[in-house]
Amino acid sequence: MQPTQRRLANAIRALAMDAVETANSGHPGMPMGMADAAVALFADHLKFDPSDPKWPDRDRFVLSAGHGSMLIYALLHLTGYERPTMDDIRGFRKLGSPCAGHPENFELSGVETTTGPLGQGLATAVGMAIAERHLNAVHGDDLVDHHTYVIAGDGCLMEGINHEAVGLAGHLKLGRLIVLWDDNNITIDGSTDLSRNEDVIARHQACGWHTVECDGLDAADVSRAIAEAKADPRPSLIRCRTIIGFGAPNKQGTSATHGAALGKDEVEAARAELGLEPAEFTIPDDVLQGWRAIGERGKAERSAWQKRLEASGGREPFEAQMTGKVSAGWLKPYLDGLLANPPKVATRKASEMALEAINAATPLTIGGSADLTGSNNTKTKGQTPLTAEDYAGRYLYYGIREFGMSAAMNGMALHGGVVPYGGTFLVFSDYCRPAIRLSALQGARVIYVMTHDSIGLGEDGPTHQPVEHIQSLRLMPNLDVYRPADAVETAECWAAALQADRPSVLALSRQNLRPVRTEAAGENLSARGGYTLRKADGERRVIIIATGSEVEIALDVSDKLAEQGVGADVVSLPCWERFEAQDEAYRTSVLPPAEPEQILRVSIEAGTTFGWERLVMTKGLRFGLDGWGASAPAPDLYRHFGLTAEAIVPQILEHVRN
Repeated sequence: MQPTQRRLANAIRALAMDAVETANSGHPGMPMGMADAAVALFADHLKFDPSDPKWPDRDRFVLSAGHGSMLIYALLHLTGYERPTMDDIRGFRKLGSPCAGHPENFELSGVETTTGPLGQGLATAVGMAIAERHLNAVHGDDLVDHHTYVIAGDGCLMEGINHEAVGLAGHLKLGRLIVLWDDNNITIDGSTDLSRNEDVIARHQACGWHTVECDGLDAADVSRAIAEAKADPRPSLIRCRTIIGFGAPNKQGTSATHGAALGKDEVEAARAELGLEPAEFTIPDDVLQGWRAIGERGKAERSAWQKRLEASGGREPFEAQMTGKVSAGWLKPYLDGLLANPPKVATRKASEMALEAINAATPLTIGGSADLTGSNNTKTKGQTPLTAEDYAGRYLYYGIREFGMSAAMNGMALHGGVVPYGGTFLVFSDYCRPAIRLSALQGARVIYVMTHDSIGLGEDGPTHQPVEHIQSLRLMPNLDVYRPADAVETAECWAAALQADRPSVLALSRQNLRPVRTEAAGENLSARGGYTLRKADGERRVIIIATGSEVEIALDVSDKLAEQGVGADVVSLPCWERFEAQDEAYRTSVLPPAEPEQILRVSIEAGTTFGWERLVMTKGLRFGLDGWGASAPAPDLYRHFGLTAEAIVPQILEHVRN
């Protein structure tokens, strides 16, 4: 006899209560409230196979309400994924267990994206749904035909990013995106009435979504609502009316179940209320067998898909696209052309030029911009828009949705089969930052094209002139921040970013920059992160380290120092992170570990000087901008802030001679 749906759901509730209680930390309320809805989704609709968690045509499931992580850990264990084991669940929130406080996709197969910061999971799912529709348009229904499901809480729908994501999904008519809203009317502070009076359903309808309501504590009713959503061509919001902490007789329906263990007495009362086994971390055999049967259900679908793939004439291009590998074969012929006639262009224009070659060489790239296409130079001639009418397009108009764009790009990268890049101004990286952080945490290959990278943008003034942004992004682990100096470096940085297994930021100039690389190098020097661009003529007394638009200034400084009999190396350092990853022999060949009084190190970058002391050392000189910019033409600003050879050389000479 098969266990009832309620008993299947109660297995989730039991594991959630026990794990949180053992850890004395966590959020039991959401898993207990949404357990029945999860049964409906996994038993009746979700296409998955625990024996092949990376099956390309699986449905994607995103737990946007990541604080309720025990919901997904319980589901993965019960349906037969290799991990988490029951011991892993016993170690919930403890060092060494893959069952972290919030779901992390690098810890467990079956966790499609790292969630926890509310709203980002849903916004990331929008990107997954975009990738699915794009790949479907390219490869057809036989190979790509799946849904993206999300469980989201009230907090996910309150966050500002939700408005951006919902608007984008509605505009693109992403009918394969289905969001189950855990409508329990509770946040940490108490009732949602304390902070919200909007009509959430009406807002989604206004954005072009289909909506449906159900009893979230009745698996059959939830399944009915999911079926209705799947039949509608629009993205769907399913309002699941639930009770947070359902089954805990004295605390359910209150914020007391949201973010803390229930307490031993309440756990025991809940066991009695729900008819659970008396021993903790115990699942009745028939219930476990019922769950394992649900996990086995997808094997037949995966096998049928595999046969379609093998019979398909498009197997080779599909598999090649899903590997995500981008050949660097485009780079050498492109660089040969540049070196034959070195251009004086802004690096944002140089990026566009490189993208012409890249987008012609690979089908993986999908570009876009947050309403700054003409300024970011992110659209190439051969790209057509990706729209609700043509998902095969390879360029997205995100509108003024920097955060939503960034999270969607995470979803596209995590889905696989595409390499997303998107543009905005560098100063607006502040709007993107939470999503960039999750890119870095997950190792998602997203390329952020961020132009207008300094006071060199000129007249728009300090509101738009980045000062602290480059350095603040460099602080983020597992993120490569590139600031190329000319067209050659820009192409090299693009090649390095496309080969990486992590996110990258390309910080690009608005103003034209003269070529600093005019000879073939034989390797991608920018992929090294830093290199000696020019050696001193004579005895080396100074090493000048610069990035981006200030490399040409460094060369001018070197020339003027040479006239005074002072030899100076010029080091271009387009990517600190890449340089620091080189072996010690290479790093010391570029920056010898000499005493400061023997060789003076100087940095030039049109941003904060904070952090440069680690490279120029305590007695080095740092030229930059430690206050706000101003509104004026770029050349006037560089003179005003002392970022010219004429202003810098006398200070170096004084230091060297004294």
